[in-house]
Amino acid sequence: MSVSLDEISDTLLPRRYQEEIFVRAQQGNVIAALDTGSGKTFISTLLIKWISAQESTEHKITVFLVPKVALVQQQGEFIAKQTSLRVRMFSGATAHDMSDRGGWANDFETADVFVMTAQIFLNLLTHSHWSLSKVCLLVFDECHHTRKNHAYNGIMREYFQTAEGCRPKVFGMTASPIWNPRNAAESLSTLEKNLDAKVIAVKEHVDELIGHSPRPEELIKTYRQAPEVYPEYQKKSLRLRLALHNTPPEVGIPADKILTRYEVTYYSLGPFGAELFLYTEMKQRVVQLIQEAIESAMEVLTAEQYANVAHGGYLSEVPDAVHPKLREFENILAEFSADFDDPPDGVLPTPIPLSWCSPKVKVLAEELFSRYTSTFQGIVFVEQRHIATCLASMLRRIPFLVHTIKCEPLVGHGSGAVAKSHLKGMAMRNQRDTVQLFRERRLNLLVATSVAEEGLDFPACDLVIRFDPVQHMVGYLQSRGRARHKTSTFIIMVQEGSQAQAERYLEFLRSEPHLKKVYQQRDLVPPDVEEEEDESDAPDPFDLARRERYVVPSTGAILTYNTAISLLNHLCSLIPRDRFTPMHVPRYTGDFVATVTLPSTLPLPSNLLVYEGPPKRSKKEARRAAAFFAVKSLHALNVFDDYLLPAKSSGAAQDEDSDGVPIKNVESVPDMLQVPVCDPWVLGSTLWLHVVRLDGIPSAGLITGTALPPADLVANNLFVSTDEPVEIVLHPRHAWSQRRAMEEYTRMGLWWCITGRGITLPLTCYLVPITRDCRVDFDAIELAIAYPFGSYNWEDVSEEEYRRVIYMNNREFGHPLLLRRMRPDVTPSSTPPAGSREAGFPTYRDYWLHKYTRKGHAPNISLDGICVEGIMLDRNNSCSYSLENDPLPSSASKDAGLTVILPIELCRWALIPRHVYQSFFILPELCHRLTDVWRAHEVRTALKLPPIVDDLLVQAITLPSANAGFNNQRLETFGDAVLKLCAVVHLYNKYPHRHEGQLDNMKRTAIANRTLLARALEHGLEEHLTPETQSIRLWRYVVTGDEALFAVRPCRRALRQYPRRSLQDCMEAILGASFASGGIDMALRAGTALGLSFGGPTPWYVRYSGRLKEAPAAPLFAGLQETLGYTFKHGHLLLEAITHPSFRSTDCSSYQRLEFLGDAFIDMVVTEYLYRKFPSATSGQLSWARSRAVCGPAFASIAVKRLGLHKILLINNVELSMAISKHVPILEEITDEEIIINGWKHDPPKALSDVLESVLGALFVDCDYNYDKAAAITEMVLGDLLAALRPDLPKDPVTELMVWVAQSGCRCISFLKGQSRPEVRRYDCMSVLVHDTIVAGPLAAPNLSMAKGLAAERARAVLADPESPHFLSRVCTCPKKGKAAKRPPSPLPMDVPDKKELSDETTEGFAMLAQILVEETKERVVPVEDDHGTDAVSEDWIEEREVEEMMEVEVVV
Repeated sequence: MSVSLDEISDTLLPRRYQEEIFVRAQQGNVIAALDTGSGKTFISTLLIKWISAQESTEHKITVFLVPKVALVQQQGEFIAKQTSLRVRMFSGATAHDMSDRGGWANDFETADVFVMTAQIFLNLLTHSHWSLSKVCLLVFDECHHTRKNHAYNGIMREYFQTAEGCRPKVFGMTASPIWNPRNAAESLSTLEKNLDAKVIAVKEHVDELIGHSPRPEELIKTYRQAPEVYPEYQKKSLRLRLALHNTPPEVGIPADKILTRYEVTYYSLGPFGAELFLYTEMKQRVVQLIQEAIESAMEVLTAEQYANVAHGGYLSEVPDAVHPKLREFENILAEFSADFDDPPDGVLPTPIPLSWCSPKVKVLAEELFSRYTSTFQGIVFVEQRHIATCLASMLRRIPFLVHTIKCEPLVGHGSGAVAKSHLKGMAMRNQRDTVQLFRERRLNLLVATSVAEEGLDFPACDLVIRFDPVQHMVGYLQSRGRARHKTSTFIIMVQEGSQAQAERYLEFLRSEPHLKKVYQQRDLVPPDVEEEEDESDAPDPFDLARRERYVVPSTGAILTYNTAISLLNHLCSLIPRDRFTPMHVPRYTGDFVATVTLPSTLPLPSNLLVYEGPPKRSKKEARRAAAFFAVKSLHALNVFDDYLLPAKSSGAAQDEDSDGVPIKNVESVPDMLQVPVCDPWVLGSTLWLHVVRLDGIPSAGLITGTALPPADLVANNLFVSTDEPVEIVLHPRHAWSQRRAMEEYTRMGLWWCITGRGITLPLTCYLVPITRDCRVDFDAIELAIAYPFGSYNWEDVSEEEYRRVIYMNNREFGHPLLLRRMRPDVTPSSTPPAGSREAGFPTYRDYWLHKYTRKGHAPNISLDGICVEGIMLDRNNSCSYSLENDPLPSSASKDAGLTVILPIELCRWALIPRHVYQSFFILPELCHRLTDVWRAHEVRTALKLPPIVDDLLVQAITLPSANAGFNNQRLETFGDAVLKLCAVVHLYNKYPHRHEGQLDNMKRTAIANRTLLARALEHGLEEHLTPETQSIRLWRYVVTGDEALFAVRPCRRALRQYPRRSLQDCMEAILGASFASGGIDMALRAGTALGLSFGGPTPWYVRYSGRLKEAPAAPLFAGLQETLGYTFKHGHLLLEAITHPSFRSTDCSSYQRLEFLGDAFIDMVVTEYLYRKFPSATSGQLSWARSRAVCGPAFASIAVKRLGLHKILLINNVELSMAISKHVPILEEITDEEIIINGWKHDPPKALSDVLESVLGALFVDCDYNYDKAAAITEMVLGDLLAALRPDLPKDPVTELMVWVAQSGCRCISFLKGQSRPEVRRYDCMSVLVHDTIVAGPLAAPNLSMAKGLAAERARAVLADPESPHFLSRVCTCPKKGKAAKRPPSPLPMDVPDKKELSDETTEGFAMLAQILVEETKERVVPVEDDHGTDAVSEDWIEEREVEEMMEVEVVV
């Protein structure tokens, strides 16, 4: 079907014959048989709009199916242009993964029409994403394909399984509904039966149809039979030079196959065409084989050898890397390149004489030349892809066509196996580009295979030529339909004397009118006839009748004979493999009774790897039957899930976890959350008194509206603790005044000891004096608030009050002093001693008048009054406390502790007892601590967490943004390992028959940030975090909202803002805290409470012990067990642990599952070791040290040096054995310190690190998952490696470069990857760009990570060298602040993305990663309030003047 999108208006009007078909389609299921170009797609849009308007189709979709990928976009865009419906288009490259149920569900909810290839829709039905009962209309484009095992027929088989009342309407479109003209009625009836529809054609408006789809002039052109010899062809023959018949089998060139195709091409195109085919075919095969040989050889090189080869050196390290025959072929092909390679754009190709072409090509060329016009467009149809490619190239070289014919080949995509070898297939994008160029008339001729016969949108052609014989009726009608101008010509080329070719064409020509009559006069009742199957590979009717169909009861997923083979292939394709292991595929044997054998790398007993199907009458059906029984059995074993999917996709967002629990979609959750966080600081109708003890002595009472749990801390060198809360009963008549008095007293204490400024908002807690029986001392409160700024009456101050009374200079408010003694021996007229701050003035009075006279206003100071000597105190300027009760860094000002003398007239002493003002001084830390403990208790209760230690839970819920002196980042790093291990153990045991690839994808879902975020939100964790900054510049314990004071049910919530990623960090931190409190058992309880897929709270040793049969290990493992100091109870675990996938043992599966388990186990052991050994290390330091130990080179060194696993590893691959043997001496020589620091410079075979993980994973299983026991042995094995770890390890070159550049202020730097050699078909080298200039590289290495390290190391040296032209200060043009050459990196935003989401190959990603690394690597600093900034001084000056005025008013009074 073809509709030119470029030639239609926005809204097309139907023609009368289109309306006729549309009306008949409304009445039932029909197949519209109309010629190419007659507008069948437009009829379908009329039907789509009509059916979408029916009430019965609500919540249903229309599915428009096409047989080829190229048609998806074309038909989808046409439907979207002609309707107002929401259209989605899907092909293999654009469709969601079948495991992405959320993505498909979202599309089904937000679209009305789906345009897709048939196989995708069949897969959707198979995996129960959708059902045909929820489809209102099925449109089949080119529906004549609905036969045999085509996906169209698979969909219709599901259609017939749907209840009749729930089936969708069917509308088929084709120009050729009959395949076999010899039995037209049966062929037509088969199609009608398969589609449950009636074939119809135009009855009433035939003349109009003919006017819009005219029939071209049809001609037969004959050509002479091709001669055996072309005497004028050049003497030099590529075939003779290559001598393919002498090619050794090990070279990998299928000589017989190529020579056969050469002969066919020689006969069809002549000698030049055959040689061109041979050149193209051989060049691509030789290039590919050389690439594979070089890549394979380079895989076993050391890093140094690799670098030498990558930079142009010959493969001297591997002398037999490339077979000499391939090099010989390469040289021969180079000799012929000028003859056969296409010239650059703008250069004419080398012309070829017609004497080098076959008679058939000569006739074609002459016909094209004779029919050429300035508007000429034509298509030449051929049968084979290589003929199309060579013929197009030849036509461009024929002299008299050079300036007239602009042609390109147009072929199909080809199968993956074929396309891999060379360009027999055509990439989708290239195919689309070629079609577009033809539409735009920049090409005027296409040499096409059957891909151009149907569907693709072409303009009507002047000339269509069938170069090769027509094979079937469909091809004849479809290709002729491309010539639909009134003046168009359709030419059939027939060899002289070939009666069979001519008769086949004449049969098609004569039968066409009769065939049209067959369906033009039919009614809408399809006859009941048997299905036509006339090809040798068609299923036998007896086999079809005995086919089974399996529907998964819980989901509706469908297994059929047609889908079983592809499901098995998909399962095997997911089995992980390294570069030394061939691709895993199922193997079929037998003829009419087939047996399928699955790869031994699947974790199944040997008897479950082989499945035999029932006897069938065709070999293909026997294979389908065997595959069907295999998939059905594997589903019962849980290898396939209930959607018949072998694994969740790593790239798709999963909507449920491994236990089937739905995962909430968190895409709409904003990056920054506004959350009402639980907060205890309220004043309700009920008040609670918490006695504050300083060094065990009751000192004051803390009152608030929440009963707070007891807590303790060390602050200001005092041990501070609080008692259990006691309810306060206020006087019924004086409750309001008592509350007011307590608030005023607290404001006074805060002003004296903490803030130095007034607080206007209502307070949410009070700190008050208490009596000996621990009640509120209202008498002391009333006395004190009578003098809120202190008393001038010093008569009541005796020597007993020395060092117990605080006072303040009314000219320097906000700076309290501790009374040292009264100085009656010193008067204002006394002379200051030498060295004192007043020494520059004759008397103290002169100094004071000079210092405190402001704006002409001098203080009143007598000449002979007494003086007061005091010690300057600092207000408390920190809310931080230490969880370990360690002393925090001092924040004292430079004047703290100085002794000063002041006149008594300027001094007012506070009526606050010593034990009370001491309590005020530590109040910020105390409130912080009480908040933390209360939240820890609240989150433990709300989330039903196990009894995690308070301090650990406090740490787990404290965000870095709080600047509390501690945060959850260490525990988050620890918990990350706990999460991974718990999830992996559960998956490993729940799915014993799933391979590593399946388990790894499920693990990624279990530990994904989106899963953690979803579970956190489901459980309300966001309400229990501590995000607020611990600052006392603004006293935070005040009423800030509209909440009512003294409410019966106060709102214990405070609005806070923090990044959403903090929730996932807290989830992991809670797991870390639980493990640190009670080991793996408590972590299981915590994870289960948080909704994570851990398999429940039951301890592993209870859950999994006793599952395996005990059997001693083989003698091969005696030395290994002795080294481990452990005897295995289950010897088969060790055999599995050392079996590489290449070994393909029938006794056990490979080590991949145990490696999967061991990876998580070792990661946990190393992380726990670092967490406990270095309690002061930051999260970044822990992660960095862990990454140095948990890596391939480090594990490989342990495997070789400590356990000798390379000696017992079971492998069956020569290249892998060579690679191991090359690296073993290196690993034996290298020290643990060197492997820790420079491990990134080594690239040993992954099998060495894998086998260590699998052996230790086997140990873990053999210990019945007793973590502590297995971890102790593992720590012993890793002992020397762990001993080399420390928090201050030197950074790797990449981190070093990023941190250094960030600190230098440059933000225009990035990495650039590339390929070192043309033969290397992967990225293997790296460069560093600074301001778009390469300063280092490209540097090559066996893997990209090593190449990046080498490039970073080189760049760091170059950028720091003042003599280098790339000296950073010279090349960087980033704006700098001030005169400094360097500036600190800008602070990270609150919503900093995860490092995994950033790319260092962009300047933005590099800069952000650098900032994150700077934050991770810098030392922890306890936040301290700065009271000496410009803003603070300005604010203090204003408030100081206000207080002075109030003090002066009091004096007057």
